[in-house]
Amino acid sequence: MSKIELTKTIKKIIRNYDLYLLLLPTLAYFIVFHYVPMYGLQIAFKNFNPVKGILGSPWVGFDNFERFFESYQLGTIIRNTLGISIYELFVAFPAPIILALMINQLTNERFKRFVQTVTYAPHFISTVVVVGIVYLLLSPQTGAVNNLLGLFRIDPVFFMGSADWFKTVFVFSGIWQNIGWGTIIYLASLTGVNPEFHEAAVVDGATKLQRVMFIDIPAIMPTVIIMLIMNMGHMMSVGFEKVYLMQNQLNVDSSETIQTYVYKAGLVQAQYSYASAIGLFNTVINFILLITVNKIAKSLKQTSLW
Repeated sequence: MSKIELTKTIKKIIRNYDLYLLLLPTLAYFIVFHYVPMYGLQIAFKNFNPVKGILGSPWVGFDNFERFFESYQLGTIIRNTLGISIYELFVAFPAPIILALMINQLTNERFKRFVQTVTYAPHFISTVVVVGIVYLLLSPQTGAVNNLLGLFRIDPVFFMGSADWFKTVFVFSGIWQNIGWGTIIYLASLTGVNPEFHEAAVVDGATKLQRVMFIDIPAIMPTVIIMLIMNMGHMMSVGFEKVYLMQNQLNVDSSETIQTYVYKAGLVQAQYSYASAIGLFNTVINFILLITVNKIAKSLKQTSLW
């Protein structure tokens, strides 16, 4: 940057100082809570001792990573994490898109607002309460689901104590909680569709399904691709709280993910360096997936993050 360009930039900042002041709290948040903590990543390469501190702890290189890669639990943890993530990608990711397309077709504005309110509401329920509701509904003795199965003379199923059912219960309870909230961005995209396109399609004899397929879906496709790229950036991060609350000794073979394993190793067993190494590995994989999917989208001439 030349001296003249630098001067122009400084003058522009001074002229719009109020806008930059509004931006300052956000910058401070990311610096304090996202960048400064990166200093502690080095304990992943050390045998961290709280008494000696980060600088005083001995350097061990990649020993913590090698320990994780040689762990007998590695296969189970990776399989469960990827299993839940892929399940959510194929089932939970399309759900808000489909709901948004359906809501957009409603002509009764009062009923439309009612549907939106009902589907948004579960998002504001805490995860602890959601898991409690799931336990009550799926109880083998008094749960509504097993009572319904009993009407068809089907034996009660202990859903929360079954490793086979864990992923399904996790994913579909998540859909119920978040599907309405996820439709907001897609409905916003659909509002940008020119009504004249639909009017012309109706004149040409197009059905509602055809209008959805050839007008609405192409209109929201850039948004869908952006959301897909961002979801791929969290592929290895299923989340901790809900998995841990739903986890028990009966379903642990299917519910032990990277996040729960890191919690147990780092906070419960005080293996800080080992847990940091696992967390860093997880972050690097997510970063690689994000870069890769974004590059693929860009190479296909689709919308991308950058």
